[in-house]
Amino acid sequence: VQLQASGGGLVQAGGSLRLSCAASGLTFSSYAMGWFRQAPGKEREIVATINWNDVGITYADSVKGRFTISRDKAKNAVYLQMNSLNPEDTAVYYCASRLIGASGYASWGQGTLVTVSS
Repeated sequence: VQLQASGGGLVQAGGSLRLSCAASGLTFSSYAMGWFRQAPGKEREIVATINWNDVGITYADSVKGRFTISRDKAKNAVYLQMNSLNPEDTAVYYCASRLIGASGYASWGQGTLVTVSS
């Protein structure tokens, strides 16, 4: 399984970014996908997840109403639309995959840096 995250960058507070994660080497429809982030000096935290059947979607409380996770099974891609960004959203964002029935996310992308300036 290979995951390639992209779309990070520098944005002003209040702005938007869309992260993309291209997946290969897997049967995409058999995997839940997630976005995680790690800010400097902090532990990695979960941001949003989408289940294998696109029915179950979860968000961290800190991003609810601002971020939207989606997936395109035809393109083997998962996205994170981030709106109303604030400096607290500054972090390296990672996408990850979890096979149906597995307990954790086993494969991770390389991360993409999001920097939000005030």
